[in-house]
Amino acid sequence: MTEHSSRVTLHMAASLDGCITGPDGDVSWMQITDTYANGVAEPDAEQIAEFLAGIDCYVMGSRTYEHALELGWPYGDTPVRVLSRRALPNEKASVEILAGDLEEVINNQLKPRYRNIWLVGGAALTRDCLRQGLVDDIRIVIMPIVLGGGLPFFDEVGATLPLHLKEVTPYRNGLVELWYEVRA
Repeated sequence: MTEHSSRVTLHMAASLDGCITGPDGDVSWMQITDTYANGVAEPDAEQIAEFLAGIDCYVMGSRTYEHALELGWPYGDTPVRVLSRRALPNEKASVEILAGDLEEVINNQLKPRYRNIWLVGGAALTRDCLRQGLVDDIRIVIMPIVLGGGLPFFDEVGATLPLHLKEVTPYRNGLVELWYEVRA
């Protein structure tokens, strides 16, 4: 597989005010829903399974990895690459802990092996990938809540990134998904 056939998608759920955790690091608010009569129905289990089967690899930072282990592993057997400079427990056969230059890891280790790469957290990894131009798409799910503080999704990116809106999907449960392509 060539680098040109691979795409890196940055995916995150965030509050309307752009936070990925509450002021105390809590993420229980991600379970909140509302109702919106004009929205589309949430996908059923079969549609979700089909969608997830198209993701070849997940990439995350060390804190996101530790949090996923605490909450119950949602990634199944799909390959997960954790980018960290510190030693981490590796409890899953599908997990590989990687260190080194971020651009080298994404472009030379992951893109040649995986076609559909999803970057799923956290804020520092998101910032660094955006700064270095390593993200092709941004898919953000806006939750129906304002947290008033917490860890921001886009934390001091330090660059202007023009985006192209590819799709907007409002759901009946009050969530809205925005899908942007990052313009080169």
